[in-house]
Amino acid sequence: MPEAALFNAQGERIGSVDLRDDVFGIEPNVALMYQAVQRHLANARQGTHDTKTRGEVTGSTKKMWRQKGTGRARQGSKRAPHWRKGGVVFGPHPREYRQDLPKKMRSGAVRSALSARVASGELVVVDALPHFDAPSTKTARHLLDAVAVAKSRLVVLGAPHDTFRLSSRNLPGVRVITTDALNTYDLTRHGRVVVTLDAARQIEARLGLPDGVVQEGDDAGQ
Repeated sequence: MPEAALFNAQGERIGSVDLRDDVFGIEPNVALMYQAVQRHLANARQGTHDTKTRGEVTGSTKKMWRQKGTGRARQGSKRAPHWRKGGVVFGPHPREYRQDLPKKMRSGAVRSALSARVASGELVVVDALPHFDAPSTKTARHLLDAVAVAKSRLVVLGAPHDTFRLSSRNLPGVRVITTDALNTYDLTRHGRVVVTLDAARQIEARLGLPDGVVQEGDDAGQ
């Protein structure tokens, strides 16, 4: 059974916590994780880029000069692509980049990312957050520096915590999300993952498989 280091709200290690094998202890499927990350990045694109063709740019359609007898190359319009301020050939136009991925594959990719982080010791669990009377960046920094030293850290909470979010938003490289926003991209791009104990149990309840059931894609990379 996989284990992760357990810390208290003061940043002191108090032991280890056992995690479910079918969520935090599977063989990571790298290909599935890659596909999930590509989908996430594609869905984040707005697709509003646009260039003007020769039919859309401003300019006269009058022929530049007569066809023959000038000694110069024939030209038909100042809107042609090779002229300054002319149209763009094969330039980008608004399009939809969105990709779909079956729910089972998305869940399998998240399980793979979580398992990879636990196996490498890059995921830690805190039993509770510090008490905040008011937003305090110093308190949030003290906790994160004590439990996970890295250039970037992902904090996963079981429920929204506005005070902690406000306390950590000025810390460089720190992203705070809840379990319902958990995704493969965030799990793989941060140096360390900090999960509260209640969030870890929520993840197990949501992504755990019934006894005897093997999720398609979880063992594809074995």
